[in-house]
Amino acid sequence: MRLLLVSTNYAPEHTGIGPYATQVAEHWAAQGHETHVLAGMPHYPAWSVDPAYAGKWRQTELRAEVTIHRRRHTVPRRQTAVQRALFEGSVLAHSLAAPPRMGRPDAVVAQLPSLAGGIAGARLAARWKVPYIPVVQDLMGAAAEQSGIQGGDRAAAVAGRVEAYALRRATLVGMIHETFTERVAAMGVPRERMRIVPNWSHVSAPSRPRDEMRARLGWGLGETIVLHSGNMGLKQGLEVLVETARLDPKTRVVLMGDGNQRQPLERLSADVPNLEMMQPVGDEDFPEVLAAADVLAVTQRASVLDMSVPSKLTSYFAAGRPVVASVADSGGTAQEVRRSGAGVLVPPEDPAALLAAVRELAADPEASRKLGAAGPRHVAAHLGRAAGLARYDALIEEAARESDR
Repeated sequence: MRLLLVSTNYAPEHTGIGPYATQVAEHWAAQGHETHVLAGMPHYPAWSVDPAYAGKWRQTELRAEVTIHRRRHTVPRRQTAVQRALFEGSVLAHSLAAPPRMGRPDAVVAQLPSLAGGIAGARLAARWKVPYIPVVQDLMGAAAEQSGIQGGDRAAAVAGRVEAYALRRATLVGMIHETFTERVAAMGVPRERMRIVPNWSHVSAPSRPRDEMRARLGWGLGETIVLHSGNMGLKQGLEVLVETARLDPKTRVVLMGDGNQRQPLERLSADVPNLEMMQPVGDEDFPEVLAAADVLAVTQRASVLDMSVPSKLTSYFAAGRPVVASVADSGGTAQEVRRSGAGVLVPPEDPAALLAAVRELAADPEASRKLGAAGPRHVAAHLGRAAGLARYDALIEEAARESDR
C-alpha cells in the first residue's frame, strides 16, 4: 500500500506524540508499504525549532525508509489563544499549499490534537477520494477550555468546531482511550465508527544498575527522588511539585524536560534548593533515569478535563518504579493508574497530599517494590508495541473495506 500519515510532531522529537507517529510510520515502512509523513519542523517540547531545521521552509528527507515532507510554521513561545491560532493556521496553510509530492495514497491517517493536521488530513483524503482515519491522542477544544490559556473559552469553541469538522468526515475514528467516546459522539460521530487504539510503551526497559545512574546524576543512595519527566506546560500544573519540594527539604524533586512553563517554574523554584531542573536526556539513558528515581510523578491542574492519557505513563510503567498521580480521580490518567496497579492517586494541586504519598512509599520499601513491579507486568500484558501497531493496521484494513462497499 501507499500510506500518508499527517502528524505535526515527528522524530527527532522524542516526547509526546512524536515517538508514536514515528513508530507507526516506520512500522508501515518495515512491512513494505510506501510510507509518507506530512510533518512540521521539530520544535516540541521546547517550543523552539530544532537548530538543524532553522530557516528552512520545506524539506523532504528519508528516515528509516519513511519519506518525510516537512513544512515550516510559526512556533509560539507564549501559549495564548491568538498565538496557538497562528501556529495551527500556519501549519494548515503550508500543508495545503504545498501537499506532499507523492502518488495517490490508499489511506490518510492523521494525529490529533493538531487541528491543522485533522483538517489537512480530511481535505487531502477527500481530494484523493481515499479513506481518512484521524487518531485522537487528545482534543484541543477540551484542553483549551480548561487550560488557563488567555482567551481559552473562545479558543475552545473554535477548536471544538474544527475538531467536529475533521472527525465527522472520517471513515473511522481511532481514540487512545475510551474516555474520549462521549465527547467525540457529541460532535456528531456515530459510535459504530469509533475504535480504541491505545498507545503502547515506546521505550525499552531499563537494563543498567540503578546505583550506577544515581551516582552519575549525583543522587545520594539515601535520598528520596521524585521525578517528573516530559512537557512543562500549563496543563501539567507543575507548581504542585515545586510546593511539594518546598514542604520537605529532604525530598529531592526533579523536573526533567522542557516546555513553555520551564522559565516560570525556574523563577518560582529559585529559593527551593531541593528542586532540580534537568534537561531531557537521550533515548539510551531515558529509561535508566526513570528507573533511578524512587517515585515517578504525573500531575495535572484540577480544572483539566482529563480525557487523555499522558504518553509519559507508558514509559513510567516500563521503568518499574511506583507512580504517584496528582490528577482528577475520574479522568483517563486515574483510570490507567488504577488499571495498572502501579501507583497511587492523590488530589490534584495538593502538595501536602502528594508529599504524604511519597513519604509513605519511602517508609515502606516492600509496598513501593510491589507497585513498581506491577508496571512492567501491565506493559507486557496490555501495552506491547506489536499489539499497538497491529491496531493501526487493523484500522487501515477496516477503513479500506468500508470504502470499497
